Amino acid sequence: MNVLNYRILLREEPEGGYTVTVPTLPGCVTYGADLNEAIVMGKEAIELYIESLSAHGEPIFAPGDQTPRHCACSS
Repeated sequence: MNVLNYRILLREEPEGGYTVTVPTLPGCVTYGADLNEAIVMGKEAIELYIESLSAHGEPIFAPGDQTPRHCACSS
């Protein structure tokens, strides 16, 4: 099984908590009330994003790739 590591960006929000974005995965955004929760939520968002791409036969961009990979994953 290949392990992909994605960089997340954490932005502290003025009203509290952190917004998490994943630059390699457009639209992959989540939120956590504190840093630990934000990181956990980021990991979950990435997993669900990849699952959705795979389920729909969409290409998956690995970190640093210019060319998408097609996943032949089974759930």
